Amino acid sequence: MRDQTRMLVLAALFAVVTAVANFIKIPVGVVPITLLFFATALSGVLLGPKWGAVSQTVYVVLGLVGLPIFTGGGGLGYVFQPSFGFLLGLIPAAWVIGMVSRGEPGLVRVALAALAGLGTLYLVGLPYMWLILNVYLKSAMALPALLWSGMLIFLPGDFLKIAGVTALYRPLRRALERR
Repeated sequence: MRDQTRMLVLAALFAVVTAVANFIKIPVGVVPITLLFFATALSGVLLGPKWGAVSQTVYVVLGLVGLPIFTGGGGLGYVFQPSFGFLLGLIPAAWVIGMVSRGEPGLVRVALAALAGLGTLYLVGLPYMWLILNVYLKSAMALPALLWSGMLIFLPGDFLKIAGVTALYRPLRRALERR
């Protein structure tokens, strides 16, 4: 019971960390650069698949019920934003990262886990972005433009985030294991 309570508290903490990470942003194109993936990757490697995904679910649900913690605010209407698919993608990304980095992973496995989570994020976010832009908003964005504005422009920063997660993993894991 005590471990379950501890994990609930840590999941709530990482939901808050994710919300704060979203306020650190650089506007570029349709979707701004934020530290969301950094927080998601940390939640996956530090909390594991279940609790990492729970932390990201809490973050998304809090934004959908109206807390202004998404880049453009919050509320149920946010599901019609092109970037909402990336918010949804945080949940399976944290799960994938937690699954790949289970146990006592080395730094290479932490980096590979974060890379797998990043792929998962784009697998969810890009089709959703295409759907909203091309079907709902009827903007007829071509695939090359979608890939550029929804992924390619972000990859250098994403690789830096993965490096940051890899560098911080061990010290943060030790800090969380202290009672």
